[in-house]
Amino acid sequence: MSRVGIYGGTFDPIHNGHLKVVSQLIEKKIIDRLILVPAGQPLLRESSPIASGAARRTMCQLAISTLPESISTHVEVNPIEILREGPSYAIDTVEAVRSTYPEDEIFLILGADAYSKIDQWHRADDLHRLVSIICINRPGFAPHGIDISAIEVSASAVRAGLSTDVPAIVREFISENKLYDN
Repeated sequence: MSRVGIYGGTFDPIHNGHLKVVSQLIEKKIIDRLILVPAGQPLLRESSPIASGAARRTMCQLAISTLPESISTHVEVNPIEILREGPSYAIDTVEAVRSTYPEDEIFLILGADAYSKIDQWHRADDLHRLVSIICINRPGFAPHGIDISAIEVSASAVRAGLSTDVPAIVREFISENKLYDN
């Protein structure tokens, strides 16, 4: 039986903080296989993603390609939510992953910010029943889970031009495609 992790997020853009989580989950053998899922239409966010789903998927793939092979071979970017019509519900993604990996243990990886809102999620009770949750501590949030020395960076700071904490290849993609004002 394998431990399969689902790490969803807007990834608008994916940044070095996300990659640190991915790397630590694999290096510390917390997860055997990690599925990175860019959100489609997240409902509990104040605003919609700025970059298109296709652009966010590409940025995730580019970022994962910068990781050492010992990590990247355990990670896949799955577009299930950006290809799905309508709102993105984690429970739908979990059920799809569970049907693909029926014999494996499924984990949902959440930052402390997302974890603090989990009881507001669609079918939260079913979600708790179907997965084990791994909560990643984040700077500025009360600790609830695994401390992997998270990097203090946010996608909003990257979009605003206040941070360059993204892989160079992602920075180039952002610039070439004029994804954010900066």
